[in-house]
Amino acid sequence: MELNRRSVLAAIGAGTAAAALSGCGGGSTAAGKADGPAEGEITLLTPIYEGANGKTLLEEKILGGFRKKYPDVKVNVDYTTYAQLNEKITTGLAGGLLPDVLMMGVGWIPPFAAKKAIAELPETLASAHDYEKRVLEPSRYEGKLYALPVVLDTRIVVYRKDHFAEAGIKKTPADWAELRAVAKQLTRDGRIGFDPFSIELRQCWETFLFANGGQLFSADGKKVLFTDARGVEALQFFKDLVKDGSADYAKKTDIGTPSNVQTGKASMMMTSSALWVQAKEQNPELIEDDKLGAFVLANRRPAMLQGGTLVTQAARSRHPAAARALVEYLATPESILGAAEQRGSVPGLRDLDDTGYVKENQFVDLSLQNLQHAVSEGGTAAWMEIREKIKPTLEPAIVGDQSAKDAIAELGRLAEAAIGRM
Repeated sequence: MELNRRSVLAAIGAGTAAAALSGCGGGSTAAGKADGPAEGEITLLTPIYEGANGKTLLEEKILGGFRKKYPDVKVNVDYTTYAQLNEKITTGLAGGLLPDVLMMGVGWIPPFAAKKAIAELPETLASAHDYEKRVLEPSRYEGKLYALPVVLDTRIVVYRKDHFAEAGIKKTPADWAELRAVAKQLTRDGRIGFDPFSIELRQCWETFLFANGGQLFSADGKKVLFTDARGVEALQFFKDLVKDGSADYAKKTDIGTPSNVQTGKASMMMTSSALWVQAKEQNPELIEDDKLGAFVLANRRPAMLQGGTLVTQAARSRHPAAARALVEYLATPESILGAAEQRGSVPGLRDLDDTGYVKENQFVDLSLQNLQHAVSEGGTAAWMEIREKIKPTLEPAIVGDQSAKDAIAELGRLAEAAIGRM
C-alpha cells in the first residue's frame, strides 16, 4: 500500500501506529527501559539548531561534550524543520524507522505517547534540574514523564516605545478594550496599530483564547472546550481589529525578515522572545536607543502561550541506553543555554535565570517573570490532527465573510471528530 502523508496521519489517528511500530529495531522490549552501557550508533531528529551556526553549536559544542562523556556512542543528526517534522515522524513510525532520539513541539507528547511511539522516562529526571512546574507539564502524558524541555518559545506583545511616547500613551493596554483603543490611536499614515498575524494564526488565536479565560480541551483531553463564548470572542476580536483598520492580515511578515515593529510599519505585534535577537542583528539601534518594550497579553486574565521544543526517546531504540544518555545530555543547563542563545528562546530552568543571556534579552526576562501565566497548546492525543486544521478553518473568518461563531463551531466539529477517532 502506498504510504502518503494523508494515509500515515489517518493510520496514526485510527490507532494502527502501534502495529507499525512493532517493525522497529530490537533492543529494548519494554518502553522506557535503558539498561546496559551507553554505546552504539543512534540518530537524533531535530527541527532546531538551524543554519550553519546552529549546526556548529550542536555538532561541535554540544555533541562534542557528549562524545567526551560517552565515547562509545556515535550520533547521526537528521535535520528537519517544524513544517516537515510531523510528517517525518509519522512516516518513520509507519515504516518502522523512527530515530532513536526526537525533538518535538509542545503539545506533541500526548499523541505520540498514546501510540507508544516514545518511551516513558524515569520520574527522577523531572527533578534533576530546577524546572518550573508549568515547563514540565507538556512533557507528560497521563501523569507520566515522556520528555524533557530544551527551550521555550513564549508569545508576548512587543511594542514601539517611541510610537507610544509620540501618541502620549503612558501605559501598556491592560485588557482588550484598551488594546483596541490604543491600536486605533496608533494607526496612522500607513502604519497599523497592531500586528497579531505575523505569528502562526493557530498560536495567535490560542493566546487570545487563554487571555480570555478559555481553554482548548478538558483535563483528560476528550472534550472540546474552545467552542464557548471565550473562543468566539477571541476570533471576533481579530475581525474587529481588521474592521477598525488597525490590523491587516495581508501585511504580516515572514519569520526571519524584518518585522513590522522593527520597520515601524506597526506599533505593536504578537511575537516571541526571539525578536530581541533578531532586532539586535538587523536593527541594533532599536535596542541601543531603548525603543522596544514588551508586555503579556491580558483580558480576563494574563496569558502567555508557551510553545517550545522537547526531547524524547523512541520506545524501541536499538540502543536505549545511548538514546537515554543523549536525551539527558540535551536537557542539561549547558546544552539548553546554548540552544536558547542561538534561537533567542527562553531556557526553562531556574538554574539559568541569572545568566547574562537572560538578563540581556529583555523579552526572555519578561517571559521568565511571567511563567505563572504560561499556558501550553495541545492537551489531547488527537492534537496532531487538530493543530493542522486550526489555521485553514479560522482564516476565512478573518479574510472573508464567515462569522467568528460559525468558524469556531466548524473547528469544534472537526476537533470532536478527531478525538472520537482516537
